[in-house]
This record gives sequence, structure tokens and C-alpha cells, in this order.
Amino acid sequence: MSEQQEAQELGLSRVESAYRQLKQSILSNKFPPGYQALEPELARTLGVSRTPVREALIRLEAEKLIELIPRRGMRVLPLVPVDIIEISQVLTALEGTSVELLAKQDLGRDALQPMTDAVAEMVDALRIDDIGIWSEAEEKFQRLLATLAGNHRLAVLVETVRAQAYRARKITLKLRPKPYSTTDAYGEILEAVAVGDWQLAKERHFKLRLEITEILREILDRYQLPHL
Repeated sequence: MSEQQEAQELGLSRVESAYRQLKQSILSNKFPPGYQALEPELARTLGVSRTPVREALIRLEAEKLIELIPRRGMRVLPLVPVDIIEISQVLTALEGTSVELLAKQDLGRDALQPMTDAVAEMVDALRIDDIGIWSEAEEKFQRLLATLAGNHRLAVLVETVRAQAYRARKITLKLRPKPYSTTDAYGEILEAVAVGDWQLAKERHFKLRLEITEILREILDRYQLPHL
């Protein structure tokens, strides 16, 4: 491997590292909505040069997590109610396509066992009333749904859109009714997928996403949250 190739790979790894660290700071609310920082400040914090930070910020702006402001660095974008509803509507379409593709593959129950385990984890979490564990299991189910569907570009889109709603989801989960019906719906969707009934699976998923969107509307109206 040439020195130039080594440098290129090292540069790419620094960009990826900066991207992941900055994204995690945003999703964990270490950098809350409205947070601003200059590139040199972020570079010092991450221990890298400004170049990988700049490239990481460009990626994060494309994912609608931040905005880049000339001479003022970056600002973490808040989510207003209309953003949250729009994201939910987009996920309805993207995840519905994932459900259809997954069911049409006829993978069998063994290949779907990790998704079955995720549903079981959701059930157990509700039994001990731990919404945090439930949320992690639900995230796992959604990641598996997107990746096992077999369309890489679709999986990337789903992950990008879900990341935009991550902060809001953490807050609204605590304000919504306990997700018993949502958990039951995931089980029903998975059963339809397992037997290859893509129409039933997609129909049940669509109904679930409509229910979730309506729950979000009610929460936003009831609590009058200006942004998340």
C-alpha cells in the first residue's frame, strides 16, 4: 500500500470517527437543540484537524441534524411539531416497503429469530415497566427489519430518518400510553412476514404507523411542545 493510500484511509477513518462522535453527541442531547459551535472548537474537542470535522458536519447537515452557518460554525437543529409528523409519515412509507421486501423473501423463522427475540424483549420490558429497555428492543427490531429486507439504500434512508426523530422519540415515549398495542402489532407483523404474507404484513404495519402518528399528534397538541 502506498503512503498516499495509507493517508487516504487514515483520513477517511478520521472523518468517520468525527462523524460518529458528533452524531452521538447530538442524539444523546450532549449537544441539545440550538447548540452552536465553531469548527476549531469541535476539532480541539475531538483531537483532530478541521478537515475531518468539516466533512463530518457536511454529512450531518445532509441528514438534517444540523445547519452550517457561515462564520458561525454549526447549529443543532431543533424539531418542531410539523417536522415530527413529517418524519413519521416518511417512515410509514419507507418501513412499509421494508416489510414488503422482507416478507417476499420467505426467509423462514430461523432467519427471523433475532426479530422474534426483539419482540420478546419488548414484552419482557413492559412486564417490568422499563420503557428504556423497551425502546432499545424496538430499535433493534426496526434495524433488523431494515437490514434483512435486503435493500441497502433503503436501510440507509430508514436509519437516516429515524436518527432525525431520535431525540423527539425519547421524549414522547415517556408521554404516550404504555406501548402494549404497539408491541402486539410488531408480533402480528412478524408473524405475517414469517409465513410470507406480504400484503397482510404491510397492511398491519401501515395501520400501526397511522396509530403512532396519531399518538404523536395528540401528545404535541396536549403538551404544546414548541420544539424537541
